[in-house]
Amino acid sequence: MQEIAAWFRSLYETTGLNFTIFYDPYDAAQFARGVGMTIYLSVVSILISLVVGVIGAWLQSSRIGIVRGLVEIFVVIFRNTPPLVQIFFFYFGMGELLPATYNDIGLREPLLSNVQWAIISLSLFAGAFNIEIFRSGIEAVPQTTVEAAEALGYTRLGAYRHVVLPLALRVCLPALNNNLVNLLKTTTLAYAIAVPEALYAVTQIWAESQNVTEMMCVLLATFVLLVGVLVWVMHRWERSLRIPGFGQ
Repeated sequence: MQEIAAWFRSLYETTGLNFTIFYDPYDAAQFARGVGMTIYLSVVSILISLVVGVIGAWLQSSRIGIVRGLVEIFVVIFRNTPPLVQIFFFYFGMGELLPATYNDIGLREPLLSNVQWAIISLSLFAGAFNIEIFRSGIEAVPQTTVEAAEALGYTRLGAYRHVVLPLALRVCLPALNNNLVNLLKTTTLAYAIAVPEALYAVTQIWAESQNVTEMMCVLLATFVLLVGVLVWVMHRWERSLRIPGFGQ
């Protein structure tokens, strides 16, 4: 590591290219924390959005009209409004409505932090798209398969869990892959409410070191790597679940 740091320091002295994260321990730690926060936001939001998608798609087939209507309203609101507006709505709007405490010096401490609001907003945003994605997969499952499951004694929920959802997942995985990649990239919007993710960390570094071009190159390369890992994982998952006749 010392050799790498020395090489990048020499690069800066000879060419002016200032990649401080490779030789400055403080900048390196700040960037690592930012990338870690981006991964944390992505993983948690992906998991919650998948749960929202699965439950929402099931409720869309409810026999109760009010339930179907509520799900449709949820999808319309979160699918048809910008994610940055949603983040502001939750953090500045909903955050003011929740009770808060005050610390020893009189500063207001909200019930939910900016990180938690970002997770909620990103999860619901992606979850609205996941509902439609899972719905398309469910509709691709032949009705005769559902009837066969019910004939074997499955309840409506049991048939959905054990028969319909596993088959629907295989059909909708390509679309789901695209939505989750989009969610990972959308985590940069959390910068707007001061969540210390990768973009926030990079802006702090270049504000101090005046190396905007170098840090933007690093940030682009970082997201290429993160998205590449997610796509690889999703493709492996898709191949492992592949059944002839479904998702081909």
